[in-house]
This record gives sequence, structure tokens and C-alpha cells, in this order.
Amino acid sequence: MNLQYRIDLLSRLGEYMLSADEKWQQIKEKASYENGWFTPEFTALSISNIATQYLSKQKLTEWAAPYFSTKTMSHPLQVGVIMAGNIPLVGFHDFLSVFLSGHKMLIKPSSKDSVLIKHLAKKLCEWEPAVNSQIQFAEILKGCDAYIATGSNNSSRYFEYYFGKYPHIIRRNKTSIAILDGTETKSGFDLLADDVFQYFGLGCRNVTKLMVNEGFDFVSLLDAFKKYEHLADHHKYKNNYDYNLALHILNKKYYMTNGAILLIEDNAVFSPISQLHYEFYSDTASLHEKLKRDAEHIQAITGKNNIPFGQVQCPGLSDYADGINTLQFLAAL
Repeated sequence: MNLQYRIDLLSRLGEYMLSADEKWQQIKEKASYENGWFTPEFTALSISNIATQYLSKQKLTEWAAPYFSTKTMSHPLQVGVIMAGNIPLVGFHDFLSVFLSGHKMLIKPSSKDSVLIKHLAKKLCEWEPAVNSQIQFAEILKGCDAYIATGSNNSSRYFEYYFGKYPHIIRRNKTSIAILDGTETKSGFDLLADDVFQYFGLGCRNVTKLMVNEGFDFVSLLDAFKKYEHLADHHKYKNNYDYNLALHILNKKYYMTNGAILLIEDNAVFSPISQLHYEFYSDTASLHEKLKRDAEHIQAITGKNNIPFGQVQCPGLSDYADGINTLQFLAAL
């Protein structure tokens, strides 16, 4: 398979992902049964974003051209890929990158998100039997020439220990923040709600921290956030909300809420499910100091002069996790 043929297969896969194919609908339903966080709403959102942002022939061609030849790779290596499972198909970009490169991949999917990726790999194999030798799945990754691993800060230490002597990309916990200066509109807050609530806030591109100036209007923000008040009906989310609320009441900690999310003043950039932290800044200099403090934990920033509200969860092909260029890494092997 040369580069153009692999692009054609991926483009076809994008069309399939947006289709009403009966088997595909069953697979998506099965994924939601196996992981209660993968609701039909958010599974469909992730699939749509992948198909539209990643899997067009033009986008794939322009993205891959600087790194890979149109010729068939003569000596493909084996790349081990360890995937996370926090949101539906969160490991798809790595899957796409290695497949596009022409290298072989041995995948360890997360137990929380194995149904969708295994089905899509199987579909590629149905269309082109040669893919069987390029994509395989395993519970233990051994004998690979390079590794791409995504996990928590704790698991990353194990990845470093086992894979450190090989070429590798090892990713750790990241999150995203929003910068608000008081000039935001209601429509802006509506879009910011998407960045906060989509995927229940479990993704590294979800906003878990607000940087706000003195005198910020939290009432308007909480009112706009009612857009996602239906999440309070989801039992797993509601359990988290009730638990965090109880903690703040017992500790007599000041909080704001609209019944679906808790706003807490806290310097921490990461916040628990159902909770959103905020921190005040007085001027641009103090804001930059605070951003510098948390830089290693920040995946994306939304707000004026940054990613527009509502677009954080729609990364393009070149919006690499942790800012590490996956295609460049694969091309250099």
C-alpha cells in the first residue's frame, strides 16, 4: 500500500463513520453499554469531529506530504501504541498517524474504549486484506521498535521505565483553560459551555479552569451553562456532583452552582468531574505569571486572542497532543 492508497482507505473510513450502517450503529451502542461515560450524544460528537476534521483526502494529503513519500515503505517498523480511554476514540489520532506512515502498529487499547477502535480496524481489513499485517492488537506490547503511550502521570513513569530505551512519545495528564476578561457575550458563554461540558469534562481539551478578572459576572456564566443541565440526570455525573457538593458543604467552603456544575475558587488547574475551578487575575502580567506556572499541564487555551470558544474540542490534524509532532517522530524512525 502506497501513501495515496492509505489516504483513500482512511477517507472511505470517514464516510463509513458518518453513515447509518446498521452494524456501525450496533457497535456504537455496544460501546455505550461497556462504558457509561460514552453516551450516544458524546460518542456521535467524537466520531463526527474525527471524520470531518481528520479524514478528508485533501487534509490528509496536505498533512502527510512533508513527511512521507508516495512510494511504498520498504522497511516498515513495529510501533507499539498504548491508548487512553477517557473519551470515545481518544487514541484515533495515533492510530491514524501510524497507519498513514506505513509502519506497522501493535495496539493496546484501553479497556474503557476498545469496541470502537477494534471495529474500525476490522473494517479497514475487510476492505484491504493487506491491512491485517499492519494493524494488530495485544494486551502486552513487546518487541516493538518504538512506542507511543498515553496515560496518567502515574502510568507515564512505568512507560518511561519500560520504553525509555526505545524511540518513544509518552504523554501525561493535560487539561485546558479559558481566559475571561469580562467582555464576553451570552453567545460566547454558550460556546464556552461546550468546551467545559462535552464528554463530561473528561478530555484533555476540556476546560477545567477559568482565569477571570476582578468583578467577573458569574451569574451570566452559570445561566449560560444551563445548556448542559441535562447532564445532572446522568447517574455517574450526578454521583460526582453530589459527592463534591457534600464535601464543600461539610467544609463550609464557598461555592456557586446552577444545579449542574460547581464553581470553586482554586489555584489548581485540574478540577474533579462536575466542578470547575476559577482564579482571579488583576492584570496581564499576573495572568502571564499564572499561565507560566501551569504551562506543563495545559493542553489548550480558549478566549480572546486564543482558540475561539466552542472550538477547543475540534482539533485539526496538526493540533498534536502535548505539542509533540507525531508524524515527524514516525518519519524519523
